[in-house]
Amino acid sequence: MKQTWKGNKASLPQKTCPVCGRTFSWRKKWARDWDAVIFCSERCRREKRSS
Repeated sequence: MKQTWKGNKASLPQKTCPVCGRTFSWRKKWARDWDAVIFCSERCRREKRSS
């Protein structure tokens, strides 16, 4: 059975945020630069920059 319905995040690639340690999934807005995405959110990106 093919699992390609909207909302099926189990089949998407995942990364772990180095700041908070949470796992985050691929998003369509990151499609062009998924390899460059490091942080799960803007807040984590700012926290890393300030430390």
